[in-house]
Amino acid sequence: MAISFPSEEWIVEWREQLNDNDEYAEKGQGWGVGFNGDFVLHIRADDLLPEDRYFFIALDDGTCTEAREIDSPDEVDAGFIYRGDYADWVALNQGDIGPIDGMMSGVFDIEGDMQKVLQYSEAAVAMSETGQRIDTEYSY
Repeated sequence: MAISFPSEEWIVEWREQLNDNDEYAEKGQGWGVGFNGDFVLHIRADDLLPEDRYFFIALDDGTCTEAREIDSPDEVDAGFIYRGDYADWVALNQGDIGPIDGMMSGVFDIEGDMQKVLQYSEAAVAMSETGQRIDTEYSY
């Protein structure tokens, strides 16, 4: 059964699948160790999505310890914010753009230590590919 994106149900499913992903566990090893590796994923409203949506993901040493929808980035202490328009998130989830390519081309914006993200680029790819495996319904 398809899960609506963006939704709390989708991000929880992503967390479960990410934690079952041996490739991510290997590539993400060391992420968040000695620094705040948590992310806010900001899905900006566009012509399709009527209002901004935010998701918090806590990442530590190849494991996602928490994933939930939040009302505002101010609710959490995250080391990184990754933001883009809804249509671009759909393209990311469908594999039409990669997380690093999207960031480097300006499709997505990032706040936080860019060097860390680039150092763990293979983990970012594994995270994105995990989302692509979810049977997703795009409601907007």
